[in-house]
Amino acid sequence: MDPLTLGGVVALATILVLFSGVSVATGLLITAGGFLLAFDGMRSLELMPEIFFGKLNDFALLSIPMFIIMGAAISSTRAGADLYEALDRWLTRVPGGLVVSNLGACALFAAMSGSSPATCAAIGKMGVPEMRRRGYPDTVAAGSIAAGGTLGILIPPSVTMIVYGVATETSIGRLFLAGVVPGLMLVTLFMAWSIYATWASGNAKVLESRSFTWAQKIEILPRVGPFLAVIVGVLFVLYGGVATPSETAAVGALLCIGIAVVIYRLWNLPALWAILRDSTRESVMILFIIAAAGVFSYMLSSLFITQSIAAWITELDVNRWVLMAAINLFLLVAGFFLPPVAVILMAAPILLPVILAAGFDPYWFAVVLTINMEIGLISPPVGLNLYVINGIAPDIPLKTILRGSIPYVMCMVVAILILCVFPGLATGLPDLVMGPVL
Repeated sequence: MDPLTLGGVVALATILVLFSGVSVATGLLITAGGFLLAFDGMRSLELMPEIFFGKLNDFALLSIPMFIIMGAAISSTRAGADLYEALDRWLTRVPGGLVVSNLGACALFAAMSGSSPATCAAIGKMGVPEMRRRGYPDTVAAGSIAAGGTLGILIPPSVTMIVYGVATETSIGRLFLAGVVPGLMLVTLFMAWSIYATWASGNAKVLESRSFTWAQKIEILPRVGPFLAVIVGVLFVLYGGVATPSETAAVGALLCIGIAVVIYRLWNLPALWAILRDSTRESVMILFIIAAAGVFSYMLSSLFITQSIAAWITELDVNRWVLMAAINLFLLVAGFFLPPVAVILMAAPILLPVILAAGFDPYWFAVVLTINMEIGLISPPVGLNLYVINGIAPDIPLKTILRGSIPYVMCMVVAILILCVFPGLATGLPDLVMGPVL
């Protein structure tokens, strides 16, 4: 069978297996094993355990459980509530200030946790009820937090960036830097839309009815200190040449657990055990997907599917921006149905040679890919953040949450277009700090 035709059969079979309800990792293993057995015989199946465990033999993967511990430790305390309260006091007079406060809190929390669901849950538990209490429409209250939570996979440290780095053998430190400016740009676009939407509604003054004295505003500032200490500490250790990304993740995890224990008095051993238990569960899930995707990638390569697809796309006589538009559409659709980690592990090894052949920067592409995955987090049928918000406020229908998130999806599309026109927004900071890629 022609490799391209076989690739189509593999894609269809993978979709059917994943839609059957099995986990992503199990589905990838079933598909890979079935096609290897059918086209390569029993000999190839003997290699599967070696490939599976060999994919996990990467020092960079140690950073994943450490960054997950960071998010779990902070999520288990009142840290999100304190961060939310501090920003609310300072931005209460801004039209749509409460929404802006929530988005700012999401951005800072994302810089510590690297997890979208954790960011969404931690800020949403305070933000959604408070916005509804003050009269904000449910679409604004739910949609803004759902969108703000997606920043967790773009603003460093980002677990998805680590996975991309491992899958494509690119620098994780450079990937983190590439996400900084686009992440801030996306926060700015979210905030600008929130301010405009509140102003256009004509009831901004009613919504922002509370006021705080200067003493109350200053009194809350020390609560923000621990957050800034974690962010500065992680960035200094990573880019000051002190440690590798994996070692930096361990430093971040230690700082976050220290904040939870010392500042938020999390002395309870069962609570600390819950942090480690939940972090282990999520880490194992991600690592299981990584290992299974390694076997899946081996199957694609062994049957010459990857090479044939890359060669076919490269030989297409189309403008490279038309090619990029098609890739973005593919990533967008894939993100609707699969979690970001699975999409990256399945697509990045195939797309990277195509991206390089078309003259695109792999670090710039990592940012564009991540924003596409962010859109998937607030789009059905998977839309993980939509379900997180629905869990926080069960009386808000999913369609209302989705309707509220649509303007922020448009902001993400605008961000991708801006990055296409000004790619230096993603590549400039890494080149400045770490030097140009040779």
